[in-house]
Amino acid sequence: MTEPSNAEAKDQWQAAYDASRVGDGPFETMSGVPVDAVYGDAPFPGQYPYTRGLYAAGYRSKPWTMRMFAGFGTAEDTNARFKEILRNGGGGLSTAFDMPTLMGRDSDHEWSLGEVGHCGVAIDTLADMEDLFADIDLGSVSTSMTINGPAAMIMAMYVAVGEKTGVERAALAGTIQNDILKEYQAQKEYIFPPRPSMRIITDMMKFTSAEMPKWHSISISGYHIREAGSTAAQELAFTLSNGFAYVEAALAAGLDIDDFAPRLSFFFNSHSDFFEEIGKFRAARRIWARWMKERYGATSERSMRMKFHTQTAGVSLTAQQPEINIARVAIQALAGALGGTQSLHTDSYDEAMALPTEDAARIALRTQQIVAHETGVTNVVDPLGGAPYVEWMTDEMERQAEAIFEHLLEIGDGSILEGAYVGIENGYYVGEIADAAYRFEREVNAGRRIIVGVNEFTEGDDGKRNLLRIGPEVEEYQLKRLADVKQRRDDDAVRTVLDRLATEAADPEINLMPTIIDAVKTFATEGEIVASLEGVFGGYVERVVL
Repeated sequence: MTEPSNAEAKDQWQAAYDASRVGDGPFETMSGVPVDAVYGDAPFPGQYPYTRGLYAAGYRSKPWTMRMFAGFGTAEDTNARFKEILRNGGGGLSTAFDMPTLMGRDSDHEWSLGEVGHCGVAIDTLADMEDLFADIDLGSVSTSMTINGPAAMIMAMYVAVGEKTGVERAALAGTIQNDILKEYQAQKEYIFPPRPSMRIITDMMKFTSAEMPKWHSISISGYHIREAGSTAAQELAFTLSNGFAYVEAALAAGLDIDDFAPRLSFFFNSHSDFFEEIGKFRAARRIWARWMKERYGATSERSMRMKFHTQTAGVSLTAQQPEINIARVAIQALAGALGGTQSLHTDSYDEAMALPTEDAARIALRTQQIVAHETGVTNVVDPLGGAPYVEWMTDEMERQAEAIFEHLLEIGDGSILEGAYVGIENGYYVGEIADAAYRFEREVNAGRRIIVGVNEFTEGDDGKRNLLRIGPEVEEYQLKRLADVKQRRDDDAVRTVLDRLATEAADPEINLMPTIIDAVKTFATEGEIVASLEGVFGGYVERVVL
């Protein structure tokens, strides 16, 4: 099949652009000079392999979703912050959970002492989830939830809240992170061993494919890989290879690729090397489209289009002179926009020291709004496309990623999924990330890499900060609330459904999601559901690699 000429490709792009729901503009510079939607040669935005963007009209049709991360203290505390974000123009909610919730432990577990509500919101039962989204219409808001090991339980609670408030599961829109592979590789918030964890994920993929068409069952996350110290190319390669692994697992479970692939989404870090980040984003779209079409046989364009969320680099934030983090975040946000992200979270300047204050979170949101409405970057699709350095960087990111894919295929005997298992077991991922982090820190410590306010330009920090503090009363409140829920619920119903779940977990042919939803509706706790599955699947202990 011959490729269309540049003129033919431009005509095809124009037809797609004309069919798009384009905003009113004006599409012109601040001085009143009109600008075209696209410049350069084929392939154009919206054309395979989507290097230049997923859609012909880009942000002229719809700006990225401004999705601010929020979660602290009790469900009521976070509910108030959610409402503040929505009042200030945020387009979607993104939920941070505390460490006990992330690890599948209830607030009254011995491991939870001192951690309840500290790095996110505490969620133990359906009652907490009801409070978290009280007076928020789940039928009109898109919600992202950053949780992995116990993702099935948290998604089940969200489904139950929706149905209790009159929003059917088919109408719920959002994303559950649910990316367990990167937990073994970088973030370490796992519960079960890799293979039973993948069974739960494929159950969720089947369930959402059949019953939740607006829901993304996985957000395959490079963000935490980068935060752990990887290079941009490692973030790109490990993230996409994890995506390929989930595809292979779903195909092995009998799913049709064009049924589940459109519901896969991605989550990338936008770090401080401006052009490297833009090249990474562009390369990610191209690689994903090519592999989905050529290796996995996708025929739907929706399966080949990589949708991704971006968050600015938390690891780049400094406790020294934290106000200058506002500048870092603005540059990183601009890279995400120029890279074509579908949604964006901007970090608050005080997050190197504590959870963000309300004022800091508002500044972070306003930073996105300035990028979207004052810089003109939304007027042109892929405005840096065709620039020699940007195109070279895109190619270089792809080249480095493909070398890593080859290694995973080799150790996995031709399977990316098996390569992921082997790479987890033999410490490949951990070792690669650790080496990259060590190299970077040596460069900083030697002064070869300047971090403003840290190893150069260090004057001007008075050390006085207004920080958000989570007091002991949060844990006291949550423990009392959990005890009250346990006192009021039907314990026989809880035991019955948990026994059923354990029986079903032993049968790989049974989808666990319906019973998990039934369990949360009895007010079984997250920890109780995890324990029921842990009794069948066991827990995961990382192998120490020296």
